[in-house]
Order: sequence, then C-alpha cells, then structure tokens
Amino acid sequence: QVQLVETGGGLVQAGGSLRLSCAASGRTFSSSAMGWFRQAPGKEREFVAALSWSGRYYADSVKGRFTISSDNAKNTLYLQMNSLKPEDTGVYYCNADNTPYSSWPYPYNSGFWGQGTQVTVSS
Repeated sequence: QVQLVETGGGLVQAGGSLRLSCAASGRTFSSSAMGWFRQAPGKEREFVAALSWSGRYYADSVKGRFTISSDNAKNTLYLQMNSLKPEDTGVYYCNADNTPYSSWPYPYNSGFWGQGTQVTVSS
C-alpha cells in the first residue's frame, strides 16, 4: 500500500522559512516525477514545484524562494521554503506520479497524494 506522509508545516512570520518533507512508503519513487501542490482557503489546489529526471520546475509565484529536492535513499521529497509570504498560506500536498520515468507535466490527478500539511504565514 502506497503512502505519502507530509510533515514540516507550521506557523511562521513573513520572511521566515520552513522545510516540508514527504516520506513515501509502499514503493520507490526515485524514477517517478513528484511534486508539491497547495490549496489556500476558498481556492483551487495549485501547482507549486515538481522534480523529475528532466529537472526542477516551479510556479512563477515561488521561483527563487522555494527549492524542491529529494533523498532517494530515504524515499523522501523535500520543499525548502524561504522568504515566505502571507499568500503562501495553505495546505501543502505531496504528489507522486504512478508512472516511472515520467517528467513534468504529468497527470498528477491520477497519482498518489499525501494527506497535506498546513502552512500559515503571518504578516
């Protein structure tokens, strides 16, 4: 059974930093594209960042502030978030593609999702 578990969310002041982790179990995702998405209250879920064999991809709103990375030995995906802004507030979800050797964009709606972790940035 595949599980993605996000941790690292919390409350931080604007300008601060957080590091999110997504621990995967049940299968190895080292060859699959993975990504981070977020959902703010009253808004649709949106893309934040993705990592695949072809590179790293970011939403324009987080470029230069967020960094996506992975540790294949730990089967864990990370999102380092710096210079946080109140508009970064939301529930952050980890996603993994069901297909190996995929790249971004990939059909994330049919992939695996974590339960989400809350990030709140105060002004």
